[in-house]
Amino acid sequence: MSDSTVVLDPSTLTPTSLEVMANQATINIGTIGHVAHGKSTLVKAISTVKTVRFKNELERNITIKLGYANAKIYKCDSPACPRPDCYTSRKSSESVEFPCERPGCDGTMKLKLHVSFVDCPGHDVLMATMINGAAVMDAALLLVAANEWCPQPQTSEHLAAVEIMKLQNIIILQNKVDLISEEQALKNHAQIQDFVKGTVAANAPIVPISAERVINIGAVLEYILKKIPIPLRDFSADPHLMVIRSFDVNKPGASVDKIEGGVAGGSILKGTLKIGDMIEIRPGRIIRDEMQNRVGVIPLRSRIVGLKAENNELKFAVPGGLIGVSTLVDPSLCRGDRLVGQVLGSVGRLPKVYIEIDIRYSLLRRLLGVKTDSKKQSKVSELVKNEVLMVNIGSTAVGARVMGVKIDKGDNEKYAKLLLKDPACADKGDNVALSRRIESHWRLIGWAIIVKGKAVELSEN
Repeated sequence: MSDSTVVLDPSTLTPTSLEVMANQATINIGTIGHVAHGKSTLVKAISTVKTVRFKNELERNITIKLGYANAKIYKCDSPACPRPDCYTSRKSSESVEFPCERPGCDGTMKLKLHVSFVDCPGHDVLMATMINGAAVMDAALLLVAANEWCPQPQTSEHLAAVEIMKLQNIIILQNKVDLISEEQALKNHAQIQDFVKGTVAANAPIVPISAERVINIGAVLEYILKKIPIPLRDFSADPHLMVIRSFDVNKPGASVDKIEGGVAGGSILKGTLKIGDMIEIRPGRIIRDEMQNRVGVIPLRSRIVGLKAENNELKFAVPGGLIGVSTLVDPSLCRGDRLVGQVLGSVGRLPKVYIEIDIRYSLLRRLLGVKTDSKKQSKVSELVKNEVLMVNIGSTAVGARVMGVKIDKGDNEKYAKLLLKDPACADKGDNVALSRRIESHWRLIGWAIIVKGKAVELSEN
């Protein structure tokens, strides 16, 4: 049977189906926290994959773009195998079971979960990238360096961001405990507990680890299996993939007959995709008519010619996990993450593309991620007409001008009308993160829900 004739029965698939987990991750877990607290090092300790790949990232030794890596988590089936040593992880291409490698154990390591890690940058100027990654997360690992005061600026800002994106499942990892004394570790543990009081992470477990020395990683795997539930997925709905990376895989100098189409990378939120499916990407190409002050969009339409989960070739892809979708789209349109923020799905079945949105919003009481001694500076001021914000809708970050603000005296809710710099594919009820430019950096100031919007007419040409 060819890939294009694969017949799927979504009713028989679940995120824990072995036929699914063997090749594709079914849950996205983000690594969040302040810069240099060990996020990328932890992902490498679990998956063996180095997420810092690009030249400028390697030179500066920081994550700049969203990193991604898949890992399989196993548990030994022998009751005599002690925890947490009975848990281990391997790269995505490993088999579903293998003999336990603990000396004296005759058990078998069996696949329990296949995870995609979304490795977020911790630097303050890359906050928009972090929020884009949060849009596809099902859970998060919050890393806190035990040898520094807690909280650091982006520790606070990242936790607020995942809270805005309605993320409920968080595990706190107290990293770098190998660098400090037991007394210092206990003091830092108390600081973490005080910091998370009243937040979504108030009851999150705090696990001491050393990602660099791969110490206590088995405990992290145990908590992932026991504390993070598998999200409910709708396999039978129209497919909806949020694009967080895009690539041109062709090498310079490739001959015309060997050029391949562009690749969109992201996570399916619902539905399934298979090779041969016709797809649409919205908004697609944005066309501006400066004379008439109009904006139009031309959705991209293509066919899926390949599906990949890291190095695993797929015949079909299901919700959860990060996948690459190979298409026949002009690769120049996908080069350098140009499709980030777009939505991929079935032709004619995607949400509308808005150029204006009406939102119901709430603001943070104070600025996060900014060190200041002035209480006046740290307070978040109200939105004002004509100011420019950055809004994160799904995996897109776009500038927006405030066209109007009002307070409904009936329900005491705050509403605003925003004119987007670029059209965005979104649905009513979608969550929105709001950021304001403060001291030359975009800072998170609040969140919102889309109430309604003004749609852009879709063009076929």
